[in-house]
Amino acid sequence: MMFLKSLLLLVSFASTAISYQNPGACSGACNVHDPAVIRRTSDGTYFRFSTGNKIQIATSSSLSGPWTIKGSALSGGSKINLAGNQDLWAPDVTKVGDTYYLYYSVSTFGSQESAIGVATSTTMEVGTWTDRGSTGVISHAGSAYNAIDGNVVLAGDGSYYMSFGSFWRDIYNVPMNNPPLTISGSSTRLAYNSTGSHAIEGSFIWYRSPYYYLFFSAGVCCGYDSNRPAQGMEYRINVCRSTSVNSGYVDKNGVACTASGGSTVLASHGNVYGPGGQGVFLDNEAGGAVLYYHYVDTTIGYGDGQKRFGWNLISWGTGWPVV
Repeated sequence: MMFLKSLLLLVSFASTAISYQNPGACSGACNVHDPAVIRRTSDGTYFRFSTGNKIQIATSSSLSGPWTIKGSALSGGSKINLAGNQDLWAPDVTKVGDTYYLYYSVSTFGSQESAIGVATSTTMEVGTWTDRGSTGVISHAGSAYNAIDGNVVLAGDGSYYMSFGSFWRDIYNVPMNNPPLTISGSSTRLAYNSTGSHAIEGSFIWYRSPYYYLFFSAGVCCGYDSNRPAQGMEYRINVCRSTSVNSGYVDKNGVACTASGGSTVLASHGNVYGPGGQGVFLDNEAGGAVLYYHYVDTTIGYGDGQKRFGWNLISWGTGWPVV
């Protein structure tokens, strides 16, 4: 009987340990893939950029909506001369001085013929973005990495870095010039999953003293309506951390991120399936740092075009992000 009670307690503890909060509310235009969120400093308007429609722009008065689609950031596509320059992916947005920098990926599915571009604007409104072309992060067949999914972070010493990568040898980091339009050095690998197809991508680095937190999406991202992966192999959000922006990332168990490490922050639960394509955003109205992402609501459908905008307030009580 004591054994049974202990087993039940263990099961109960395990269940509690992996429970997640449901996504925050979203109204209006909530179908989204690979969201990137920022708040305009001049008037507090929320802007959300996403894959599709040549980087779709939506705005809102709050993180929960109502979100309104405004149009395309780059209606003419990208000046980068690669296949996919009219179908831009995986935006990331940051503000440096008085200018907003919008990073995007040019590629085709499953190809290493890829590049990360950048556009600039002082307002983020539709029609104000100027395409600056390639950042210099480029890959070809046989490269160590795939040059997509860029994210720029301001390091503690005032320098800029871009993390990027998808499958192949996974996630890398490269220093950027200031302003961060182009790279200024060579890349360093931050994370690698040695198993299977090396399915990690979509890195996002968030600094919370004294650590840099490397969030990334692990697993199969897409096509759930036609070819759903084995249970547990769908997208999930993992994290490692380091006191250095450019090396030494480990998970909760001390396993190096370059040795298949990564602690899960958010995975499928309830009606939420395959969360990923994430970023972190400081939203004082929501109460602090927020993890945002896309996910499938299983009550709506599994199609890529049916993915929803999700967000959760992050708790840092353990020194690790918990949602």
